[in-house]
Amino acid sequence: MLSIKKYAAIDIGSNAVRLLISNIIEQKGKPVQFKKNSLVRVPIRLGADVFIKNKISKENTQRILDTMLAFRLIMKSHKVLKYKACATSAMRESANGKKIVDLVLEHAGISIDVIDGEEEAAIIAATDLNKFIDPNKTYLYVDVGGGSTEFTIIYQGSQVASRSFKIGTVRLLNDMVKKETWQELQEWIGNHVKAYDKIDVLGSGGNINKIFKVSGKAMGKPLSFFYMTSYYNMLQTYSYEERITELSLNQDRADVIIPAMRIYLSAMKWSGAKNIYVPKIGLADGIIKSIYYDTVSSNTQ
Repeated sequence: MLSIKKYAAIDIGSNAVRLLISNIIEQKGKPVQFKKNSLVRVPIRLGADVFIKNKISKENTQRILDTMLAFRLIMKSHKVLKYKACATSAMRESANGKKIVDLVLEHAGISIDVIDGEEEAAIIAATDLNKFIDPNKTYLYVDVGGGSTEFTIIYQGSQVASRSFKIGTVRLLNDMVKKETWQELQEWIGNHVKAYDKIDVLGSGGNINKIFKVSGKAMGKPLSFFYMTSYYNMLQTYSYEERITELSLNQDRADVIIPAMRIYLSAMKWSGAKNIYVPKIGLADGIIKSIYYDTVSSNTQ
């Protein structure tokens, strides 16, 4: 007996807002499959408001309301059974974040959970990483966002430590990351990797997905530290405009890709990793799985 349901995840990040619709495929005697059906991404960049002015602007408030209403209609057209909307650091730190959450509920009928960095790291790390990792290896999992980056140590397939740092692409673009925060991150990585002989980095986020796509590597193959460094240096020889016109980067990717690479390269350098693997998963994938497993556990209780 085959059952296919549609669930949706809304990820309200500091750089972009995403709607992921996935097919949940259940077949008796077989493991459940999560298959991406549709992804819509809107680059609202809430972090540019919040990290500088401490609140979301009128213009971006309206854009969020319009986007959430559009997402509501897309979910209706897809006949989505269940959804979950999560907002991360920009909404969390915004002085008017609570007001906007209430407005979205009133205007679009979408309920938003504002989650903290640790919960964000837990949701991301609960994705089907086992499909992408070798249980005999040790990994530093790095999920780069606009407002924060989540770091998780994975040893023999299990999480042993996780931490969220306020180092994100939009913060870095606006020169809002203190030297002490970088030092704290370096110490955290150093302290947690010293017990292991060899570490590989797992990278997630829109920027590393783009870098991986450009590399032309086959899925499952890693990018080397040398490749990442060369690409980072190459990007800096182009102006913002040239990155759009000559490298075909979207305008909302052409600026944040450089600070994103700085975070990944720092993580590789401080952990001693020679390779970074790109499993192409993130918060939205984790949200879909959390809806499914919450539903399964509530049905079996």
